[in-house]
Amino acid sequence: MHDFRNLKIGFAMTGSFCTFRQALEQAEYLVSCGAELIPIMSEHAATISTRFGTAQEQREKLEQICGKKVICTIADAEPIGPHQLTDIMLVEPCTSNTAAKLAWSVTDTPVTMAVKSHLRGQKPVVLAIASNDALAGSLKNLGMLANAKQYYFVPLAQDNPEKKPSSLVADFSKTADTIIAALQGNQIQPFFF
Repeated sequence: MHDFRNLKIGFAMTGSFCTFRQALEQAEYLVSCGAELIPIMSEHAATISTRFGTAQEQREKLEQICGKKVICTIADAEPIGPHQLTDIMLVEPCTSNTAAKLAWSVTDTPVTMAVKSHLRGQKPVVLAIASNDALAGSLKNLGMLANAKQYYFVPLAQDNPEKKPSSLVADFSKTADTIIAALQGNQIQPFFF
């Protein structure tokens, strides 16, 4: 078990709904290791109900794990950096849409604002990519982020090369190890598995 006592982690979720269960399992694990999680959700993650659960169920589950209300507005996410609420920011899952916005410094969701605000302190951001087009039109954005200071990736792989050859999904079980490496300024290896 990892020791994350006294570590404040921004736990941001974007709309890769099929990976929510895995992300929430990691949130539970991080809390069990002593981390304090600041829950953040994009508007879509917080409001769209899918076959994987209702929006209300997903928000309530994250709030139960974190013991705090989910930040789901840009205005509520902005103080994260100035008030130094986080030591590290984790976007899990991180869609290609969100990754593209981060690569191009677009701040139009609670998650992108949380990351931008957090980066004011030049602190690490960990991305757990879950995207059906990561190896297609979105690959250039992932490359930009991989080459940017303060961004680190949970190791990722093709999840279904035959049926979805452009899809990449992070190995969520490597989240804690990625956080440790990122806090030391290192990208966990192997990047792809």
